[in-house]
Amino acid sequence: MQKLMLALAVPALATAALASSASAGDRPPNPAERARVEAVLSANGFVSWRKIERDDGKWEVDDARHANGRVYDVDIRGGRIVKRELED
Repeated sequence: MQKLMLALAVPALATAALASSASAGDRPPNPAERARVEAVLSANGFVSWRKIERDDGKWEVDDARHANGRVYDVDIRGGRIVKRELED
């Protein structure tokens, strides 16, 4: 009986852990994190942005407007921009 309960409990716990870790990744920055992300954006010529969110171990910035007038979605990891995607 204990083996059956263990066999049922392990997959349930694994599923719960995956669900909680996925949802825990999507969050807004705290004030210190926001300041660091904004410093990276400013240092790279961005003058405004709409939304900053932590997702999959990186910061995702929506609608970051560059000084050249173009608008990008930007990913930041480790204090560096790792991706710029031009918005249409």
